[in-house]
Amino acid sequence: MKYRYAMVCSSNQNRSMEAHSILKNKGFNVSSYGTGAHVKLPGPSLREPNVYDFGTPYKHMFDDLRRKDPELYKRNGILPMLKRNAAVKTAPQRWQDNAADGSFDVVFTFEEKVFDMVIEDNHEEAAIGARLIFDLCQELERTESWEDSIDDIVITFEKQQRRKLLYSISFY
Repeated sequence: MKYRYAMVCSSNQNRSMEAHSILKNKGFNVSSYGTGAHVKLPGPSLREPNVYDFGTPYKHMFDDLRRKDPELYKRNGILPMLKRNAAVKTAPQRWQDNAADGSFDVVFTFEEKVFDMVIEDNHEEAAIGARLIFDLCQELERTESWEDSIDDIVITFEKQQRRKLLYSISFY
């Protein structure tokens, strides 16, 4: 693949990691990042999230939550999500600390939501969004010069998918 991609979200590890997983498995040069101060995962209630520092291995989070309440975190999808994440990379990374050096050709950002909406981000929605990003990345890979084609690619994508993309082009 000729471009380097980044998936960036707030502290929700579901959407960016699902997209990262799919693109990585298809041979894309991809990384994923969060932008929050910490990684926040749903806890037993909205007022009790599980908070981890960026760089904490997904395996550690998985073991910690399995120790706390395996049934709850299996039922709400957090344990399967962390297992998938650990297969993609060792630990979550923070964009501001690792990737803001301009070394990516394309950076996808996901809708930033408040924490209590993160719980509504189910695996089906994440899988749909990841497949859409895969389709868009394939279109970018087919063009000789994405800079000359991006507007047409986005317009066609929006019409086909019936979704509006919010994007900005930056040159370094």
